[in-house]
Amino acid sequence: MAKSSGKRFMKLAGMTASIAGKAAKNSFKHLSSDEEKRLQARSELMQDVGIQIAETLGEMKGAVMKVGQIASQYKDVFPPEVASALEKLQKDAPPMPYAQIRAQIERELKAPVTELFSEFEETPFAAASIGQVHKAVLLSGQKVVVKVQYPDVDENCDSDLKQVRMALKIAGVLNMNKQLQEQLFNEIRQSLHDELDYTKEAHNLRVFGAFHAEDEGLIIPKVISSHSSKRILTLTEEMGETLTVAATWDNEIKQKIAERLFHFTAGQLFGLYRMHCDPHPGNFAFRKDGSVVAYDFGGIRSYSDSEVQLFRRFAKHALKGDVTALEQDLIALDIRRDDDKNIPGEFYEKWISIGLKPLSIEPYHDGAFDFGSSQVHHEAIAQMRVSLKYFGQFQPSATTMMLDRTISGQYWNLVNLGVKIDLSPLVDEYIEV
Repeated sequence: MAKSSGKRFMKLAGMTASIAGKAAKNSFKHLSSDEEKRLQARSELMQDVGIQIAETLGEMKGAVMKVGQIASQYKDVFPPEVASALEKLQKDAPPMPYAQIRAQIERELKAPVTELFSEFEETPFAAASIGQVHKAVLLSGQKVVVKVQYPDVDENCDSDLKQVRMALKIAGVLNMNKQLQEQLFNEIRQSLHDELDYTKEAHNLRVFGAFHAEDEGLIIPKVISSHSSKRILTLTEEMGETLTVAATWDNEIKQKIAERLFHFTAGQLFGLYRMHCDPHPGNFAFRKDGSVVAYDFGGIRSYSDSEVQLFRRFAKHALKGDVTALEQDLIALDIRRDDDKNIPGEFYEKWISIGLKPLSIEPYHDGAFDFGSSQVHHEAIAQMRVSLKYFGQFQPSATTMMLDRTISGQYWNLVNLGVKIDLSPLVDEYIEV
């Protein structure tokens, strides 16, 4: 263990040192350059740094790769060159040899695999950054899936995170003050620790399973406690098709799926004050009757009553187009810096008109919205370029970080599903204007 820990540390420390050298060389070389040359050089440095971070993290399993994946979802925190390099880490990780997986199961469940399961597929059907999933059959004949955490991942978590943070800081890629850095990395650390504790995930599965028990067409696997521990999680097998397959179905079925995904996220936020914050398409499966199966309840974020009321108020003001009240909400959410700089109302109005379009909110969009041909993300990028001069007045917020990740993830799920739907009646169910 100490050996693998030391190796990891050396690899990450080497990456940090190399980045520090590049950053110093870059700033020295361009001391006397004009602004444009300096910006160009910085962009090239960021590209280089992004690739180096992604490559180093990609070779390493566990928390450090997960940090890269999480980081790639917060594009506003990192320069675009770094964010796009980190996105490569979103792809499936290569699996770990079965012998190590079997040893981990037997160590955790204190019995040979042959005594625990009548069948166990040695090849995983999914491999991620901190563990992999195998299909199996219990002695009772019940079909299950077994999620196995890679050995030693949890022990390396904090030192991995420290090294990544140091590398990003030295490269000058963290566009925020120290206090905000602290908040964001605490949020990432917390979500990592939560995901590494499968007993917590088992508890989450029971809570969310009970919460959605009456929601027809929303399926959450059940925990098999006898075959679960801190690093092993055994669940009932609940299968379905991928998003790519679901995208080929009739729009009527796709509408049912979209409604369920909407209720899944909004219902939890406004009804449970806790939310499944990893809407990666691989965490859902879909059935021909429009049912949605949800997996992976490790990344859960809980919200206080005052936070949820603030989100609700923000949504109300956006729907009403009340930009003065909206700006106050953004200050309360720590997104808008509380300063004297005046931002014209049109700035907010433009963003509202882009953001509310997919929800079929009039006057921004009338009738069903076609997600398959949505231009909203392109409009947002174009608008960002136009409004760069105001961006110093805004900052990433630890309160909304997971919420942003969830909403944008679900937007992309609907785009990839290619559904045509009017979501405004669903908005009305949760937000009374």
